[in-house]
Amino acid sequence: MRIPAFCLALLAALLPLPVVAGEADIIDASAQRVGDQWRISATIRHADTGWDHYADGWSVNTPDGTELGYRTLAHPHENEQPFTRSLGGITVPDGVSEVVIRAHDSVHGWSDETYTLQLQ
Repeated sequence: MRIPAFCLALLAALLPLPVVAGEADIIDASAQRVGDQWRISATIRHADTGWDHYADGWSVNTPDGTELGYRTLAHPHENEQPFTRSLGGITVPDGVSEVVIRAHDSVHGWSDETYTLQLQ
């Protein structure tokens, strides 16, 4: 028996598509000076699909790539998107006026996109 093409197209349209999560993105960030250190807050967007694929961390770096701090994200955030988390105790070297924040996810690793935050 041959199934008409329009029936196959209709069936394909009705089947649910798998959720595909790309890389994690930093979509906003802020910095607060606390004494001689900084508290960095980063807002992350990622289509977390559960424990197999989720945004699992982010880092604060100098423009030359030196890591100043890393925040581990201990669980998926499927129902909280985007979400904001903070990391305190960041010591920024003298002469550095901006930091670069990048996100990490459990499948793709480090995102190609970064977020540059001016420190004031």
